[in-house]
Amino acid sequence: MRVIAFLLRVGLVVALALGVFSLLDGESGRTSRTASAATVTQPAPAPKPKRRTLQPGTFTFSAVGDVMMGSMPNLPPDGGSAYFSAVAPSIQADVALANLEGTLSTGGSSKCGAGSTSCFAFHTPPSYARWLRRAGFTVLNLANNHAADFGPVGEQQTLSALRAQHLLHTGKPGEITVVTVHGIRVALVGFAPYPWAQSLTDIPAARELVARARQQADVVVVTMHAGAEGVAHQHVSPGTETFLGEDRGNPIAFSHAVIDAGADLVVGSGPHVLRGIEWYRGHLIVYSMGNFGGYGQFSLGGPLSTTAILRVELRSDGRLVAARLVAATLVGSGVPALDDSGAAYALVNSLSRQDFGRRGARVSATGRITHT
Repeated sequence: MRVIAFLLRVGLVVALALGVFSLLDGESGRTSRTASAATVTQPAPAPKPKRRTLQPGTFTFSAVGDVMMGSMPNLPPDGGSAYFSAVAPSIQADVALANLEGTLSTGGSSKCGAGSTSCFAFHTPPSYARWLRRAGFTVLNLANNHAADFGPVGEQQTLSALRAQHLLHTGKPGEITVVTVHGIRVALVGFAPYPWAQSLTDIPAARELVARARQQADVVVVTMHAGAEGVAHQHVSPGTETFLGEDRGNPIAFSHAVIDAGADLVVGSGPHVLRGIEWYRGHLIVYSMGNFGGYGQFSLGGPLSTTAILRVELRSDGRLVAARLVAATLVGSGVPALDDSGAAYALVNSLSRQDFGRRGARVSATGRITHT
């Protein structure tokens, strides 16, 4: 009997315990379901882009056009911290290039006279270099018409700002910038028709510099700031292009010459609009990537706001594995954002076919770049 009584008492304790745990579990379950319901109402974080599995012996490269993140005192209200947030995942690559349109400086003398309405000089705070780094850029081209807007002082402050963020640069006279990724040596060389840059108009000298770069690296990428500006100049013109009386080089002759000398890819900026893409001897020439910034300074709207991010995968011998454009647009005062309409694809496809015929690249409705 004592045993039976003892067992009954144990059973009662166990039953009570189970009841308590059941209540806790039930309350926990309700809390869990409530939390789950609350979570559903929150906006989902933006999905990270799927990373393409690289083939052995290859690397990824991205490029955009003219970047100008505001010029003092007209700067983004958040200090530029969110300037590239909508497009950064599409920029990030082993090597990511942008044309820095202006200086990262607070000092120096402006090239524009007091009260000038037809001259533009850009100086973005040096601290903004960190937003370039955060966006994923690794190399900035300084071969352009705004790199010397604030004289030698502005140029030196720009170089210091880039170095502080471990960002490379190219485009100075004689400059060959080499970076090693996945064991592949990649050389970048920038050209523009200005004395503070490696000359775009001296084609024999350009060929010689590219040939030297070829000796130092496995892959050579050339960037050029070339061609006339604006919507009226979306087409690549045969021969020398001029703008406001200034020699802007012969983009076709220059590009063909540097590829003949050993370049594997040519990427252009300067016209402030997208231009066509040409296949030449198995290599891509992207004649202009258009605007990719210009906060409060650039003229915008239509083709001036239509832009893209070039993304390619290259082998260690310079051969192309894959290439595509990611459509983008400038919104508000000139901030880059992805463009779901894909306007850039049809535009570049049409320009490429009109300007280069059978040599013109084909751009699909999803941005893929092919021969046919």
